[in-house]
Amino acid sequence: MNAYPDGLPLLESPRLRMRAPVREDFPDIARLWGTPEVTRFILSRPATREECWTRLLRNAGHWTLLGYGLWVVEDRDSGTFLGEVGVLNLERDITPSFNGMPELGWALLPQAHGRGLATEAVHAALAWADAHLDYPRSVCIITAENVASVKVARKCGFNHLATGQFRGEPIEIYARPRGR
Repeated sequence: MNAYPDGLPLLESPRLRMRAPVREDFPDIARLWGTPEVTRFILSRPATREECWTRLLRNAGHWTLLGYGLWVVEDRDSGTFLGEVGVLNLERDITPSFNGMPELGWALLPQAHGRGLATEAVHAALAWADAHLDYPRSVCIITAENVASVKVARKCGFNHLATGQFRGEPIEIYARPRGR
């Protein structure tokens, strides 16, 4: 693991570079979260420009306040923006509650789908989290229809924990023991 000059972690895997977000990432983040194929299982609609800006500020705030957060995922060779992956604490109003456990999240642009890049990025984020955070297990939430993300979660050691309720809708909660 390397670090950016400001001390935030820079992760590299065989095909990816993962770094903390910066203001200049806003157009790419707006493109990611404005893409219907990306948001259909997460937000159910594309995000507005304002929502994307708030998302960028939230992600940067995670690093400042908590010492962890989402990384911007780039192609290691070209530097092309591919998406976001990382560890979050969103204090979700979800039943059953998993507050206090780190939540893994990932979203990649359609051109990155089906190539194993999400799995590679989630593995890198989990390795970092296992080395730097103290927690018994991490979680992720996925709608049942999002078969591709369920496959990523399972490949990364997550198993189904419960069916919960989030924003009035059913959601599947997956958990992974630390260090798995």
